[in-house]
Amino acid sequence: MKITLNGEAHEVESGTTVTALLGALKIPLVKVAVERNLCIVPQSTFDEVILQEGDRIEIVRFIGGG
Repeated sequence: MKITLNGEAHEVESGTTVTALLGALKIPLVKVAVERNLCIVPQSTFDEVILQEGDRIEIVRFIGGG
């Protein structure tokens, strides 16, 4: 199914969770924020939130530095 990921078209399997998407993208679950259709997805629900056709997903990773 098709979603929009950080502004670009992206294909995912039906039933994909936020956790599975992050895993497929090799993004660690720490220091990451996910927005789905303009709403922040709480990290505690990443395993429960199943992506739907047409979802708009934004992923932001926090990177420290000095």
